[in-house]
Amino acid sequence: MKKNFYIIIPAFNEEKVIKSVIRELKDEGYKYIIVVDDGSRDATYKRASHAGAIVLRHKINRGKGAAIKTGIEVAKRLNAHLIVTFDADGQHDPKDIKKMLILIQKGYDVILGSRFLKPQKIPLMKRTGNMVANLITYAFYGIWVTDSQSGFRAYSNRAFTSINSESDRYEFDTEVLRDIKKNHLRYKEIPMHVRYTAYSQNKENRQNIASAILTMIKVIFSA
Repeated sequence: MKKNFYIIIPAFNEEKVIKSVIRELKDEGYKYIIVVDDGSRDATYKRASHAGAIVLRHKINRGKGAAIKTGIEVAKRLNAHLIVTFDADGQHDPKDIKKMLILIQKGYDVILGSRFLKPQKIPLMKRTGNMVANLITYAFYGIWVTDSQSGFRAYSNRAFTSINSESDRYEFDTEVLRDIKKNHLRYKEIPMHVRYTAYSQNKENRQNIASAILTMIKVIFSA
């Protein structure tokens, strides 16, 4: 894998799984991994460092969007030509990255992983919340996708240098869709395999109905 391709992982209190997530990525051949520890109170930073990632740390918890933006700025300084954003809790499958890279090489600017393009077991509340978010995203930003809340995405250099979201928390993912539309970026959704575990469904910082509603309210008022 070329050195100017980086995987960015925003992480908050993920000491239980971050090492295995990094190891699994490395087993697939992805060596250049940036972890942004977003003010964790546990050993996330230490374990990510021991696993061989480039690790940065926010002194306080600033939000998923802020962590991704920090990772993007570092990737720019490392002359990245392509980045992938990847969740820290083990829900994403590294095997899906290869399909994204192929499509970026074919000329797409953004590849969006979607949980809803193929049948798989996804909790009803997540399906419902995502559909509402998709409709709001379309209504206010004029772009339709099947999984507006997905954090598993690949960006060309043109795309990640065009992102101009001011949001620091979960609404970042939605505002990226606004920037795709605004900057006429070529995008494509692909099916991704999601792995829900007891850990990912019960961790304290997961996105729930309340946080999803708050995210959509912020999107509406920022549109």
